Amino acid sequence: MPQHSSNDDLIYVLSPSSALPEAQQLDRAEECLTQLGFSVQRDPDVLAQHTRFAGTDAQRLAAIERSTEGEHGIVLASRGGYGLSRLLPSIDWQRIADSGKRYVGHSDFTAFNLALLAQTGQISYAGPSAVFDFGAEVVDELTADLFAETMRGELEILSFESFNSDPVDGRGILWGGNLAMVCSLLGTPYFPAINQGILFLEDVGEHPYRIERMLAQLLQAGVLERQLAIVLGNFSDYRLQPHDQGYTLDSVIEWLRSQCRVPIITGLPYGHTEIKATLPVGKKVGIAWEDDMAYLLLDEHEHSHTHEHSEPCSHDH
Repeated sequence: MPQHSSNDDLIYVLSPSSALPEAQQLDRAEECLTQLGFSVQRDPDVLAQHTRFAGTDAQRLAAIERSTEGEHGIVLASRGGYGLSRLLPSIDWQRIADSGKRYVGHSDFTAFNLALLAQTGQISYAGPSAVFDFGAEVVDELTADLFAETMRGELEILSFESFNSDPVDGRGILWGGNLAMVCSLLGTPYFPAINQGILFLEDVGEHPYRIERMLAQLLQAGVLERQLAIVLGNFSDYRLQPHDQGYTLDSVIEWLRSQCRVPIITGLPYGHTEIKATLPVGKKVGIAWEDDMAYLLLDEHEHSHTHEHSEPCSHDH
């Protein structure tokens, strides 16, 4: 295991995917993270732009390489979008694992999370990104608190309402993220071979039939049946059509249950939504469901250090 000699309250922000729409969002994110008790360092190319990307492929690869060095303990993606898929073969995954730094992001960052796990077994985090979450005009207090507590090793159990779910009680490797990104890695060297894992999934702007089609791909590839549990987060920002005739996301979940014997847990506070947990991808965790409540046991360690409670972020507009 790498040695953590770096500063766990210092965050390095980089842009590995799409370009940032405006620098002001990053300013707000830095202000918010500072209120949470973190210090922020920006990658020199964090605001770079080349067509839709945050710089050329070479620039973004250099940013990832720079992120493995320095005193910071946390590396936070500025945003998702698209761009990591084309970089995966050129990234030095062992260097990232050996750096001992904790990488956090969501959406397109799923490709990074899963590739790092597949290539090295190293844990990284699916969680907020700098501008989408901390750069919002109103920052969700729970998202901010969950991020800070997870980064500081203070969050032991994540509990959430989970209606009409299946009983489960066990332990497994937590993995997954954005459903479209998970599917895009299938059949590549960047898809983790996880058995008896806890697979969590979310997506944005995908009609339920497209969600079903992607789930069918994972099912028919044998991925879903090998898991201990399938945990569904938020599937947001889609529009049903008149010809759906009552076919909804609930229909998809009902179909999945009819095809897959693995317990399905709903309601995970994770996705392209304001409330977003910070989840350790690649870590062995516990999961249980009882009486419409689900529990993810994230950390069982005793903590010898304490942190003063930080103030939630606030932006005046």
